[in-house]
Amino acid sequence: MIRFALALCLLASPVFGQSRANPEAASGWTPKEDVTAERHMIVAANPLASAAGLDVMRAGGSAADATIAALLVLNVVEPQSSGIGGGAFALVHGPDGLTSFDARETAPMAATPELFFRNGEKMGWLEAVPTGRSVGVPGLVKLMAELHERHGRLPWPALFQPAIQIAEQGFPVSRRLAGLVAGYQDWLADTDAARLFLPGGVPIAEGDLLRNRAFAWSLRRLALSGPEIFYNGALAQDMIRSVGSGEIPGQLAIEDFTRYEVIERRPACMTYFAFEVCGMGPPSSGATTVGQILGLVAATGEAPLGADGAHLFAEASRLAYADRAAYLGDPDFVDVPVKGLLDPIYLAERAALIPLDTASDGQAKAGDPPWHEGHWAPDHSPTSPGTTHLSVIDQQGLAISLTASIETAFGSKRMAGGFLLNNQLTDFSFSPVDETGTPIVNAPAAGKRPRSSMAPTIVLRDGEVFLLAGSPGGSRIPEYVAGSLISILSHGMTPAEAVAQGHISHRNRGKVVLEEGMSAELAQALELKGHTVEFSSLTSGLHLIEVMEDGTLLGGADPRREGVALGD
Repeated sequence: MIRFALALCLLASPVFGQSRANPEAASGWTPKEDVTAERHMIVAANPLASAAGLDVMRAGGSAADATIAALLVLNVVEPQSSGIGGGAFALVHGPDGLTSFDARETAPMAATPELFFRNGEKMGWLEAVPTGRSVGVPGLVKLMAELHERHGRLPWPALFQPAIQIAEQGFPVSRRLAGLVAGYQDWLADTDAARLFLPGGVPIAEGDLLRNRAFAWSLRRLALSGPEIFYNGALAQDMIRSVGSGEIPGQLAIEDFTRYEVIERRPACMTYFAFEVCGMGPPSSGATTVGQILGLVAATGEAPLGADGAHLFAEASRLAYADRAAYLGDPDFVDVPVKGLLDPIYLAERAALIPLDTASDGQAKAGDPPWHEGHWAPDHSPTSPGTTHLSVIDQQGLAISLTASIETAFGSKRMAGGFLLNNQLTDFSFSPVDETGTPIVNAPAAGKRPRSSMAPTIVLRDGEVFLLAGSPGGSRIPEYVAGSLISILSHGMTPAEAVAQGHISHRNRGKVVLEEGMSAELAQALELKGHTVEFSSLTSGLHLIEVMEDGTLLGGADPRREGVALGD
């Protein structure tokens, strides 16, 4: 395991939001109740998925078995966010300690740095998403197989039965799914996805019974044949045909599927008080960005309340996202100075750049962390949230924090076998070089994995699991996760309290974004410090499990979405 020690001062009071210690601060959402359990727990983005995972553990299955069953149910009931047509990152703490798995999608071997150029001109993001060029080789099925091989206790086919039953019998469309279909109606029209989500040209509505028999058939084939059919069989051919159709086809070939591998990587970890905070390293920017925000906030000294604390968090985000843009990419293609980005001396130097009373001027430049080689141009490409997170722990102590995605909502809008295909390759920079001709760190390349923001996190205390965390939310994921960690590790909030806090975002975009519902007084105080402030819907989906000192499990689900914590 990589260990990066960071000497941090104790933060005695909340950085932002509302807590029991700070009732006058800006309010967030009304928390869902914390759920307690003694043996096992799962927190997932839909009640049906959480129930499937809990049933699996009740039947003697492991956290890995529960994760697989829940992911498959999510593919049925939350198809716009994740599924076997996409990828994932997972942190796993088991008998052999902590490890992480990279199941990020890969570009085809035929891809070039000009992947998103057409007739010599760079494509727009909205133009590129529904094309075959946006689709990478999915990794989720291979990750599920890896987890099952290492930690599974129930037979592989049994884990597919809950999702198969729901797909065949149907489920009532949730308010969230109906709202997203209505909001994306124009995008979904005339795509593969229209038949499922716009039957007869009419968007599915809340309460409608939605069946997906095509997907049920695909799940049956996967259950019986295993992952081979997905990567070198009929399902692979179905995906290749879908990607290769249309006016702007993709270049995925069977060889791209057969060569795909899940990569086991060392987590990126840092010491935070008595805790070791570990996350997903490159090609995800999750661990380094979360770690830098935590380190920069703490290195400035004791964090103040209210607007001063919100200012500090925003300034820390500004600097962390500058480094993210400059250094984070696929570590098999570019040098990523993870150790340097989390180095305590480097973070102290960067924290000294934060003015405590006024907003910083302009966009931050990336720093010069130790142990980095070469120079890359930064990538400030936008990302769009279409992701899910689940946290699971079983009676034997196996703990899994997993974030999965098909990138934007409804992915590429292309389908194969009843499931949506990702548009993860649009996470690459569309320009291979900057205006000076310097190569961009996150430019496309054959077989390369695009940079991600997903941040599945496991926090250890004395070497044992203390907290599982993660969220959807596009490029704001590290901010959501960092905020929840500060609330729990520094201020003693419960998981449900922490995930309900109002969000603050900066991302080096020249303004502070406050979540709708936070106070106008907070916005005015930030503006007096020189910040440009706006309100926006910051829809996280944080799902946390805390392991108490007596072994009791405490779970919290984000009130902004449909997720629930369930356990025994």
